[in-house]
Parts: sequence; structure tokens; C-alpha cells
Amino acid sequence: MAKYKLEYIWLDGYTPVPNLRGKTQIKDYDSFPTLEQLPLWGFDGSSTMQAEGRSSDCVLKPVAIYPDGARTNGALVMCEVMMPDGVTPHSTNKRATILDDPGAWFGFEQEYFMYKDGRPLGFPTTGYPAPQGPYYTGVGYSNVGSVAREIVEKHLDLCLAAGINHEGINAEVAKGQWEFQIFGKGSKKAADEMWMARYLMQRLTESYGIDIEYHCKPLGDTDWNGSGMHANFSTEYLRTVGGKAYFEALMAAFEKNLMEHIAVYGPDNDKRLTGKHETAPWNKFSYGVADRGASVRVPHSFIKNDYKGYLEDRRPNSQGDPYQIASQILKTVASVPTGAKVSAAA
Repeated sequence: MAKYKLEYIWLDGYTPVPNLRGKTQIKDYDSFPTLEQLPLWGFDGSSTMQAEGRSSDCVLKPVAIYPDGARTNGALVMCEVMMPDGVTPHSTNKRATILDDPGAWFGFEQEYFMYKDGRPLGFPTTGYPAPQGPYYTGVGYSNVGSVAREIVEKHLDLCLAAGINHEGINAEVAKGQWEFQIFGKGSKKAADEMWMARYLMQRLTESYGIDIEYHCKPLGDTDWNGSGMHANFSTEYLRTVGGKAYFEALMAAFEKNLMEHIAVYGPDNDKRLTGKHETAPWNKFSYGVADRGASVRVPHSFIKNDYKGYLEDRRPNSQGDPYQIASQILKTVASVPTGAKVSAAA
């Protein structure tokens, strides 16, 4: 038997963006525990905007477990928040109610800023650094500084050690801005891994005196890029059948449901989706081949493959909840008929 350090991680009740929370319990196991071996656990919901003090108990239900590369015998436990009966999902538990489809694949591109002393990493005390241009995928101290690459490399290793399907990293357009990519099959699995990757990044940067800024436009109305969380998506039908008629019907559905998507794509998106800095206006839907200024970018490979493959919704922002983003995409996709019905309607 060995003592395992189980870090139970959940989303609190703050709005419009929940915070990650975590606490540790120690349990004895013969080997790395399975999800089924993990017990329910409780916490004080009155301290997380999820309950009142006179009835503060909330329950944590484990839904995914990952090895914790930063701890000996450590485990990272993603949890849903439940009511005291342990069965009823809490009102803040979005994961429990979203659409899920194991055949739907999602690739999230998480952009973020590293902040130190109240400003992006590498910014001078007053004013701005040299204009955007050399920072995107940049190399060298003047472009990325002395610590950012160390952080993103350690974060990559922690994600891989956890079994998270981390697909890459790069420095982004603005100074102090970076990106990592997470891919998963099924909306819940993909979103679980994105939230866990966010947790690992925030925990890692504690020891550097650095905060992660997820706001989509932290530098306001300036000539500095905002941060997105572009959602690449496909379904089994889109990968294997597709077709021009189906694609056009799908884009018509995305346009029809414009506001439903914007509502869950992250707060303050009107400040980021302005039509500038590789964005489309938040209140207008568009799509285009290889067009990074469109709402949905259509890869060249998609067209060449007879309208089969994946699409990229560029509107979700860096503060967006991947559970709700993936669910809304699936809702819109589900509204579009497939097969013979598309041909008949075309």
C-alpha cells in the first residue's frame, strides 16, 4: 500500500467566469487508483459562491483522474459539483448538462498572457514594448524573455505526464502572450483536459510570481491582439460524409444561431471580436477558406477533401468555458439534417 495525494479540482460559482479550486486528501492504494476507487468528497460551498453559510455543504464527484507529475504518488482528480445528496448536479455544474458525442472531436487553442507586477511579462514599467511583429513564434531574449519558455516547456511536460493530449505550444502575437493546444474525442473529455491544463499552468506559475491572464482583451482598445480559444471541431459525419450541401446548411445554422454561440463563447467578446486583429465582428457571422478574419475558418484541406474534415470556429475567447462551447457547437450541428435530407433540401 502507498499513500496517494489526491488533488480534487472543481469549478466554483463565480460569474461570468468560474475559478478553478483544489484541495488534497491522502488515501492508501495498492497502485495508482482508478476513477471507480475514488470517493465522493465535500467542501464549503459558502466560500466558493456555491452555497449559503447556513447550509454550506457541497459534494465533489470525481469524473476523471490523471497522474500528477509534480508530486510523488500524486493524482489530479477532475470533479463535478453535486448537491448534498451526491446525485443532483449543482446549478453551477455545467459539465453534467452539456451535449456529448464520443464521435465529435475538439481541438482547443488556448491563448493567454503571462502577467507579472500587473502587466504582461516583458512590458516596461510604463508604456509599451516594440510593436507586434517579432513576437509570434519568436525566438530570443528580446522577443520571449528569460523565463516564459521555461514555463511553457514545464507545462508541456506536466500535461504529457498527466496523459493530457497536449498538441503543441507557441509564442503568440503580443509580447507576453502564448498558446497551447488540447485535443480530445468527445466534448466532455476535451473540456476536462482543457480545464486540467489550465489548472496545471496556473499552479506552475505560482512559483515564478506570475499570474495567467485569460481575459480576452486585457490591454483594452489598443493595437495589441486579444486572446482567443479557437475551437476546431468535427463529427463522424463531417469527417466521413460531409459534402458541399451539408457544409452550406451547417454554416446557415451557425449564422441562425449566432447569438446562442456568442452567449457562451466567453465574456467581453465584443471587445475582442471587432473586425480587427484577425477577428470577425461579434454580431456578424462569416466563413471563408483560410480566412483568419472570418467567424469560421475553412481549411484548404477541407475543400480539397470534398468538404470533409474539420472546421475552426474562431469566435470563442480565452475565458470561455470549453464545456459550454463544445455543447453549443454540437447543438447547432445536431440541428442540421444529414444524408438524403440534405440533398433534398439543397
